Order: sequence, then structure tokens, then C-alpha cells
Amino acid sequence: MAEAETRQRLLRTVKKEVKQIMEEAVTRKFVHEDSSHIVSFCAAVEACVLHGLKRRAAGFLRSNKIAALFMKVGKSFSPAEELCRKAQELEQIVESKRNQSLANQDSLRRLPKLPSLSQQVVRNLWIRTALIEKVLDKIVLHLVENSSKYYEKEAVLMDPVDGPILASLLVGPCALEYTKMKTADHFWTDPSADELVQRHRIHSGHSRQDSPTKRPALCIQKRHSSSSMDERPSPSPSARDYVESLHQNNRATLLFGKNNVLVQPRDDMEAIPGYLSLHQTADIMTLKWTPNQLMNGSVGDLDYEHSVYWDYAMTIRLEEIVYLHCHQQGSGGTVVLVSQDGIQRPPLRFPRGGHLLQFLSCLENGLLPHGQLDPPLWSQRGKGKVFPKLRNRCTQGSSDSVSDKEEDEATDYVFRILFPNSQSDVTHYVLLCDQMKYQIISRAFYGWLAYCRHLSTVRTHLSALVNHAIVAPDVPCDAFGGLTAEVWRRFLQDGTAYKEQELLRLVYYGGVDPSLRKEVWPFLLGHYQFGMSEVDEQVRACYEQTMSEWLGCEAIVRQREKEQHAVALAKCLSLSASVDNPGTVHRTTPHDSSISNEVFESVEEVDQIETEPRSEEAKQVTKVNGEAQPNGTSSPDSGHPSSRNFSVTSGLSDRSLSTEDSTAPDTTPKTTTSATAQMPEMESLYPQFDSLTVGRELKNDALSPQELLDMYTLNLHRIEKDVQRCDRNYWYFTPANLEKLRNIMCSYIWQHLEIGYVQGMCDLLAPLLVILDDEAMAFSCFTELMKRMNQNFPHGGAMDTHFANMRSLIQILDSEIFELMHQNGDYTHFYFCYRWFLLDFKRELVYDDVFAVWETIWAAKYASSGHFVLFIALALVEVYRDIILENNMDFTDIIKFFNEMAERHNIKQILTLARDLVCKVQTLIENK
Repeated sequence: MAEAETRQRLLRTVKKEVKQIMEEAVTRKFVHEDSSHIVSFCAAVEACVLHGLKRRAAGFLRSNKIAALFMKVGKSFSPAEELCRKAQELEQIVESKRNQSLANQDSLRRLPKLPSLSQQVVRNLWIRTALIEKVLDKIVLHLVENSSKYYEKEAVLMDPVDGPILASLLVGPCALEYTKMKTADHFWTDPSADELVQRHRIHSGHSRQDSPTKRPALCIQKRHSSSSMDERPSPSPSARDYVESLHQNNRATLLFGKNNVLVQPRDDMEAIPGYLSLHQTADIMTLKWTPNQLMNGSVGDLDYEHSVYWDYAMTIRLEEIVYLHCHQQGSGGTVVLVSQDGIQRPPLRFPRGGHLLQFLSCLENGLLPHGQLDPPLWSQRGKGKVFPKLRNRCTQGSSDSVSDKEEDEATDYVFRILFPNSQSDVTHYVLLCDQMKYQIISRAFYGWLAYCRHLSTVRTHLSALVNHAIVAPDVPCDAFGGLTAEVWRRFLQDGTAYKEQELLRLVYYGGVDPSLRKEVWPFLLGHYQFGMSEVDEQVRACYEQTMSEWLGCEAIVRQREKEQHAVALAKCLSLSASVDNPGTVHRTTPHDSSISNEVFESVEEVDQIETEPRSEEAKQVTKVNGEAQPNGTSSPDSGHPSSRNFSVTSGLSDRSLSTEDSTAPDTTPKTTTSATAQMPEMESLYPQFDSLTVGRELKNDALSPQELLDMYTLNLHRIEKDVQRCDRNYWYFTPANLEKLRNIMCSYIWQHLEIGYVQGMCDLLAPLLVILDDEAMAFSCFTELMKRMNQNFPHGGAMDTHFANMRSLIQILDSEIFELMHQNGDYTHFYFCYRWFLLDFKRELVYDDVFAVWETIWAAKYASSGHFVLFIALALVEVYRDIILENNMDFTDIIKFFNEMAERHNIKQILTLARDLVCKVQTLIENK
């Protein structure tokens, strides 16, 4: 058992890595050789190839077992022989790179490029080379076909099922094209979801300062798919002219220049070093700050003139500046420029060494003779200018104590730029005061107006999403323990010990003890009502009756398909005979066209029928004395259709199965089956057929037998396809339990033919069956669940409502994320949440987490919100909001990210955040 689990784990890892590589190839039309997905894929394949490898096959003295294995295979398999030669050449290059300084660069360019000399790349070099040379699948298939020669019996490649599956999985990656070209988004800007999460952890755990020699932060790079990159205006004049203008030229005089002056362009960014320069022309004085990445061109592979760093470059006209706030610090100094309208520019942080004073000195000299700083800088006997001797105000002690000891010198200064000879000097300051007053009043008014609108929007659009009673934020510790076995036992013994609302509150905050889920879930879903007696007998009887109806119909469908199969086969043989006997061709020529079309249509149906698992004999019973006699066990949970109470007439006469109507004219095509042309006769042959529609008249407007058969046949084929591939890797779904899943699904659809089966319904039924492990109970609970979930499918209108509510929620609770979504291609339609809402996050989580989330959703209806799925979806976005913002994700990015993060979420963190978000919305609605 442990060996089988190991094989399955290794194979699942390969499947995951193949999926990521193929997704990257589809979305970007190529895969770069340096992609991190290739490294992960090669490691996963190597683990499978080495699993259970015989010692003599691996080589006793070889540390690289893959190399030893491939070289042994190469003796009898030519693709492996050629691979060994290329891999050995690469190993020699790697060794030379370690020992030398890449002297022979030209020869290296002709070989596949290695991203780095890390131990992991070297260790997977043989697998990687085989992948790029497109022979990896052939070599693995050869190993599978000759596995007894190389592997022990427990190895993956020795398994008769897993070995061929592994070889088949490698066909797709080996068919792709791997490029060496440098592109804007080839490796660094398009990492996997795991890598993004890991980078964010490192980034948030350490406070660091970017260096111009390092790669820029993630938040500064954006793929070309974003529209925000295209809409950003390019700098004018051109980038090259702008950089040249920072130096001394015949149009402007450079008064001051200093590199590594730090500026923090946005609050959510780290400070960026740049070049600060002060320029003077005949008319104006200009202050410029340019990021170092633009000065030295280190913006990676992005288009230089369209680099995002141009957004952060500043050009400030000194005539617009009124005040300079200077703050001396031990690490240098900071200057904040205040313009005439009272708006402050981002602080300029100087490095150590007196550069702040030097900047002010150059600025003062540049202002002369028409302007000056107030207070002015003072010269100290020809030793240069110094800060004026300002004193801090003394707030303690008497005037005598102040005169006795010297006051401390001030370290913060406010300089004003004056133009004494200008008549508009007073006007400037009056304008400044007026502007500041206007800004203060305007901001206060618009802030108040926005707040009122904000609350109005919340109350109008979001009040229906949460219960009006606010969930207490200070939850008692016992609630987080959930519904325990002790609490449930006391409730069953004494129904007054706990109120229903208290039990639901415990489930909402802490879930249900896993051992109790089989008992508690029927209460949460409405199969039972708290305090009422059980209704199992009625449900079981209803379920058995429903099964007897659809199994009877299915028997008719199967019989009809067998007839169609026989007719199609006969036509194929007839057509083949006519082709083999040219002498008869002229007699069949007039009907060739119609016959050919019918034959091909029938053959397609035959193929579909033959691929469907069925056991006709096991599903039929004979009717003796008006009572059904089962061929097997009569337990309703056995999973065998033969145990159901239904009857189908067996041993039909040749006339009943005839493919020809005896009363029809001779010109009638003889390909018409009795199931389609003789429905009245079939009704008489199947006595129970009339009763199939009796109980369905109200729901289906008295469907005719033919319509009923057609609708059921269509749904039956859809169900059987989905059931066979539903969670087949999960331990519970053995063939017997998959049969149970099929029985429940067919029973539900039989009662809801007007809706029909839609892909995804099996996903909703499967967890219920896992927990309840009872067909009748799972059928009843699934019926209750679908009362809410049915509206999420295409025939309902709930999905558009979910999207609209998500838009309102995130716009109010996290405007920054909403703005990013709106700017990067406007994906505020939230279509990436479609699968979340359709299946209640079933595909996003592992089974144990699905159980916890579902029972919380069901309890939340009564405890906090009947739309708790919205808050879980919002919590999923909020948990990764910093990663989304840092990487400036667009619609394609966010879909790829969440697809890769499926089944890797911290569900406890997400549920806690979702409950907090509910409380936050409730508080906003109550205006508290």
C-alpha cells in the first residue's frame, strides 16, 4: 500500500508540472529554457526515473545515477546514445565554467544556454537536455518497455499502468519549442505562483533597500499584456535627450549634481536612489531627479523609453516652490519642497557628507541677484556657508536659567524663497494662503461627501449580503473549538441544553468535529430539522421509487441502443460487401449518399455506446406475480442497479425488436428502429412504460414517452462521462462507490429533467457521498444543497449577481485592488471567480478543507450571511493582495496564479479573514 501511494505521489507531481509547462506554452506561445517550470519538471521526472532503480543499472561507482542509466540505455538505443554525447559535452562546459572565467565565449553560444551553475541545474542536466532535444519521452518509453532489466518490482516504470502513463505525459512537453531568446517576460517577470508567494514572504520579512546594481523590485515590472503600460505617456523629449540634458550644455548651466539621492515615489514602495541635479537657464531654474536605473540603463530587458521608471522621474520649476523644509539627520538630510498650492513634493533624502548644505548653497547662489533664501545661509570667514544659528525654544525653566546656559541649536529649518524686487512677491504669499485654505476646505468637504456616498452605497447594495445582527468581533474561545462530540452528545440527550442558534454559531467559528460530520451535515443542509425525529424511511422509500423509475427507462434506452448498434453494424457489412463485389455497385448507387450518411452517424453512436460501461444482465429483473425479484442483493446502498424495485419485460419477441414496420409501405426505409418508429407498440410491450410519465406530468408538462426517452438518454451519457472522471485519484471513489455516485446523480436528474445534468454537479455531490456514505441520505442532502446551487449554473441567474456583489464589495473594502483591476485591462467583471462560485471552492481546496468550508457556509446562513461565499472569495483575493499589487497582475496573470495555487491555500487563515470581512461590512452598514 505504501509503495502504491509513493508511485501515485510521484506521478501526481509530474502531472502538475506538465500542466504548468503546457499552460505556459499555450498562454505565451513558447517556453523559455530558463523557465522555472522546466527546473521543477526535470526534478519531478528524474525522481520517477530513479524510483526503484537497480543498483547495477545505476552504476556502483557513479554519483550521477541518471547519467549511468542513460549511458547503459545508449548502448542499445540510438536516441539515448546521441543524448549521452551532447550531455557529456555540456558537463564539460559546466566544469570549465567553474574552473575558468568563460574565456571561450563564442563556442558557448553555439550550445544550449544554462541559466546558472546551481547544483540543481547540474543535477538535472541530463533530463533537461533530453527534454530540449525532444527525446525524453522516447527514452522513458524504452525504459518502460524494458523495465525488468533496469528496475525493481516496486518501481514506477515497472508498474503496468503508471509506467505507460508517465511515458505518455512526457509526449506533450517534448513536442514544445524551447527558445533561448531574451524577451521582456521570459523568466524573471513570469514566475510560478509558488515563487511569487516565496518572494513575498522574503520581501515582507526583511526591510531592504534597492541598489542600482540589483534587479528592480517586482512592483516595478509589468508584462506587455497590461494596458496601463501602453497608456502611460512616454517622456518628452526622448529618453536619450532627457538624460543628456542632465549634464552641462550650451542651453543650461549645471549648478549642482548628486547621485544616490533617495526618493519614495509612492507610500507602498521602497525608496529609490536617483540623480538630483539643479539647472539654470536664462529664464528659469529647474530641479530634476532621475532614478539611477534610467541613468545607467539597468532596466533589464524592457524597452528603455517605455520603462516604468519614467513615471517616477521629477522635473520641478523653482519658481513654483515657496518653502523648503530641511531636516538634518545623522544619516544625511532631507528636503521637502512645498509649492504655491500647498502641495508637498516627495522628500529628497541626501546621503551623508554635507550634501544637503551644499545643495542649499548652490540654490541660494543660483537665486541671486533676483531672489534669496529667507533666512539666508551664513558665511564663516571664507570657510563656506553654514546653517544660521537658530535656537530651539525653551519650554521649561525660567529666563534666568536660559541666560545661564546656551540653548541647543535647531536641526530642522524652514527656508522661504523670496524675490524682494518682484512686485508679485506679496501676491504669491496671499495666493499660497488662499490656496491652502481652499485645499483644506475642499478636501474636508469632498471627504465628507465621499463618506456619505460610501455609506449610501454600502446600505443600498450590500445590506442584503449580511445579517443585520452584527457578529461579535470578540468571540469566546470556546466557539473556535467548534461543534465537539461532547456538545453534540449533550444536545441529543437534552434538546434544551443548547439552542439551535448556538450550535450554528459553534459550527460557524470552529466547524464540526470530523467524527460528527455524518450526523450533523443532514441537519445543516435541511434534511433534518433540529429537534425533529428522523425521516429516513420516507426518504429511502422515495429514493428507491425514483430509482425503479429511471432504471426501467434506462433498460429501454439500452435496448434501443443495442438495436441501433445491430442496424449500424449490418449497414457497415452491407456497404463493405458492395465495395468488395463491384458487380453489385450499380444496384446500390442511387441510395449510396443516404446510406453513407446514416452509416457514419450510426457508427459514431456505436463508438459512444461501446465506450460506455454497462452491465445489462445485472440491471434487469423479471416480474413474477406482479412483484420484482432481484437478481442480487436488495440493499439500496449496494450500488448495483439490479437491486432496485423495477421491472422490465425480458425475452421480447422478434417482432418487438424488429427494425422494420410490417404495416408500412414497401418504400419505407428499413433502417427505422422500433424505438423511434414504433413507440405505441413499445408502450404495449413495456407495461410499466406508461407509469414512467404519470408522476412527471406536473414537472414536465406531460412529456411524451419519446421525449422522455430522448431527454433521459442525453443526460445519462453526460452523467456517465463525468462520473468516471470525478475525483478518481481520491481514495474513496472505488468502482463500487462511483456506481453509487452515478445512481444518486441519475435519480436527481430523473426528478429534474427540466433542468438536466450540467457539468460540475458531480463535483458538488462527491463530498456529500464521501461524508454520508449512504445513497439515500446523500440523495436527500444533495437535493437540499442544489436548491441554492442550481442558480449558479447557466440556466440560473445567480452568477451575474455574484459578480456584481463582488465588484461592490471590493470597491468599498479595498479600493486599491479595485483600481488595479480596473486599470490592467478592467477585469472587475470578476470572471476569474466563476469556478469558485459554481462549485463552492471545491476545485480550489483539498477534500478536508472542502469539508470545513462547506459546513461554515451552511452555518453562516444563520449566523452571519447567506452570501458567505462572497466573503470567502474576497478573502482569497485579500490574502494575496500584496502579491497581486507588487506584480501588477492583469486578467491572465491572476487566472494563472490562482490555478497554480489551487489546493495550496491556508484555509484557516482564509475563513478567519472572511468572518472579519463580514463583520466589517456589518459595522459599515450600522455606521459604527
